[in-house]
Amino acid sequence: MTVLRRTADPLDRTPVIAALLVVSLVVAGCSAGDGAASATRDPRSGSRHALRGNVTVSAAASLKEAFTEVAKDFEAVNPGVVVSINFGSSADLATQIDSGAPADVVAFAAESDMTSLEDAHLLSGTPEVFATNELVIVTKPGNPDKVDGLTGLAAVAASGGTVSLCAEAAPCGRYATQVLQAAGVAIPTGRITRGQDVRATLAAVADGDADGGIVYLTDARAAGSEVATVTIPAALNAVARYPIAVVESTTNAAASTAFMRFVLGDTAQSVLRHAGFGAP
Repeated sequence: MTVLRRTADPLDRTPVIAALLVVSLVVAGCSAGDGAASATRDPRSGSRHALRGNVTVSAAASLKEAFTEVAKDFEAVNPGVVVSINFGSSADLATQIDSGAPADVVAFAAESDMTSLEDAHLLSGTPEVFATNELVIVTKPGNPDKVDGLTGLAAVAASGGTVSLCAEAAPCGRYATQVLQAAGVAIPTGRITRGQDVRATLAAVADGDADGGIVYLTDARAAGSEVATVTIPAALNAVARYPIAVVESTTNAAASTAFMRFVLGDTAQSVLRHAGFGAP
């Protein structure tokens, strides 16, 4: 009986093909980028399944345009998820959440407001800073009062004009106080109108109810020709750091965490840069 033996083929590529297949799978997994948010892994079975459900985000008013776009981008990657955003003053939002208002993710304009939730053990995990911002002076279109800085803003108030500032408890109000004190500029209380958040503060100037004000750079940029912008020197300016975190009581931890990671990812960061926010 003849026994046929398979001799080694020097051109046998089976091991090479197998190795290339493994490498391809690894590269594909590593290059998923923001798209990786579209699925999460079941810790029991190890299988991946699409994210679904609702994610409620409480975000600083200054994030309105940017986060509206980011939410749409996230939903495009995760068609099973609906993102709803509640915009307002970070201080007010923190108070609401501390009082039991429903929220899955929080994104504020000041770390101190996030710290208050963290100290109350209302957050899941550690907050991460995802953007920065700075302040500018805004005036009526064309800058009719020729405001050239913080002292010019005070001069407008001294001559009977009105200056719009954010509520003292709001981050933009606290930052404005910091900037004015650093410049040694005082504006009479009777000449100040306060907005609940930065959008209301900006609207007072854009609508002609105030002659000038102090808002975030990103909000002044979003207003376009509705206001004129005057730069505040870097040595006097304040840097607003924006943290984001998942709320401990979230009912959709997987999608909420995915949204937070998405905000920290390349796609959302590009949107934020385009809106005028600085890097974390």
